[in-house]
Amino acid sequence: MELDEYLQVLQEADARFADAAAEAVLAHGWRAPVAGCPGWSLADLVWHLAEVQHFWAWVVRTRAGDPGAYVEPARRPDDELLGFGLAQSAELETVLAGTDPAERVWTWAPRQDVGFVLRRQAMEAVVHTADVEEVLGDVRPIPTDVGLDGLDEWLEVMVPGALPQGPPEGAHPVVLHAVDADAERVLFPGSRPVPIARVTGTAGDLLLAVWRRVPLEVLTVDGDGLQAAAMIDLVRLE
Repeated sequence: MELDEYLQVLQEADARFADAAAEAVLAHGWRAPVAGCPGWSLADLVWHLAEVQHFWAWVVRTRAGDPGAYVEPARRPDDELLGFGLAQSAELETVLAGTDPAERVWTWAPRQDVGFVLRRQAMEAVVHTADVEEVLGDVRPIPTDVGLDGLDEWLEVMVPGALPQGPPEGAHPVVLHAVDADAERVLFPGSRPVPIARVTGTAGDLLLAVWRRVPLEVLTVDGDGLQAAAMIDLVRLE
């Protein structure tokens, strides 16, 4: 995907997240568990995305060179969460729309610009939208281009972030085949001559699998599925 496409992805994910969250509250209440985020309730999920978006809107708006001056928002009561979340989504979308992606800002990654924030926050919203859709019981397919780009971002950004020294001893390559994009990606390429497994599914399902939202059993696995899952689990993300 191109930089100018991420804002629309973010806007569409934010809108779907808000709609699904409102429906899920009516259907199941704020204490409904979120399967993709063990230990979280629906209220925790809505607060988390709002808080994340509040932080990154501040980073971009202030052109922060470090996060030290950031003031965390106070946790809102449940009956204020949807409104607070909508406000944070709108603020983040507005500041990103009005800022050059090349503008330098602090991030936790080697790439230090607004373009990183734009892509990361689009994918953050996409994955958490799947989380709230799961609570609602209406998980919609992730578009192919979004799923593939999210998979690329996980491999390019999240894997090195979690494993800065490279693949640990004992790592094996896992081929990820996005059948709808006719594309392959590899986790831990070059760590062994032969991949331990080949996992096939849509780009969106592969994205949700590497983020541990769906088990590999829902995909097609050729090879050692248990080891493939173990390789993905080596990428521990906070």
